[in-house]
Amino acid sequence: MQIITLTTDAGLKDYYVASLKASLYSVLKNIILVDISHDIRPFDSSEAAFQLRSCYKDFPKGTVHIIGVDSEPKLVNSANEASSQNSEPSYPSILFFEEQYFVATDNGFFGAFLGEKKGGAFYRYKNIEAHPEMLKFPTKNCLIPLAVKIIQGEKLDDFCVAGENFKISLLQNPIIESFSIQGNVIHIDSYGNLISNISKEDFDRFGENVPFTIYYHNKTYHLDKISPTYNSVVLGDKVAIFNNAGLLEIAINQGANRSFGGADKLFGVRKGDVIRVNFEPAGSHRTLNTLQF
Repeated sequence: MQIITLTTDAGLKDYYVASLKASLYSVLKNIILVDISHDIRPFDSSEAAFQLRSCYKDFPKGTVHIIGVDSEPKLVNSANEASSQNSEPSYPSILFFEEQYFVATDNGFFGAFLGEKKGGAFYRYKNIEAHPEMLKFPTKNCLIPLAVKIIQGEKLDDFCVAGENFKISLLQNPIIESFSIQGNVIHIDSYGNLISNISKEDFDRFGENVPFTIYYHNKTYHLDKISPTYNSVVLGDKVAIFNNAGLLEIAINQGANRSFGGADKLFGVRKGDVIRVNFEPAGSHRTLNTLQF
């Protein structure tokens, strides 16, 4: 069975996602379609990259991921447009990475998805310039046909050209200082949990058993403990964990219900807000100030 995933900013209100699935079922047999998300913020390729980065390793080799977010290609039609930074072309492209295929328009998704990761092969589909009909509903009329070619066994070199550079969406990376990490909320999930860009790897740089305080919402709220699970705290209490993707997450235990509300609403925190972790290793300023003389 061939697995194909769909990630779009189309939502579920309209017929768009149904049309995408119908297009795939009409030309392919024995496929399994998996919806990663259709609630990506419109045109936000970095959010799409976050969703794929968080789960692609769970899929088997040969999976084809179709990313229909900000999918309309931008083509260059003149020398003046080619010299404009805002008019750099965005071609439909394919990334073959860790034995999986990622099909998207080169709008910054690939760079945001890979981050610091190395490897993979990148290809561009430039024949779209000869097929203007593909520009209408491009996820359906361009990205899906490219995915079908892959699944039907066509070699990438037969319909694409190899590329080296791709665009990179603006990413918020944590700032690591001597005794602190300053990160940001990069995603708020359907439970209202606050997912940051601070990784366990970043956290572990400061050593084991080092006291710390996590501040959020302009230091109005704080935590000084990482819990193994949500249920490590009482119902309705705040909790910090490293989630399945290894990212620092702040939540309310079972807060997304009628009695309480998710951490985003209770704390008044939005995507992009700062989360800061202050450490107190031996010899730090705060530690010296607490010594008794």
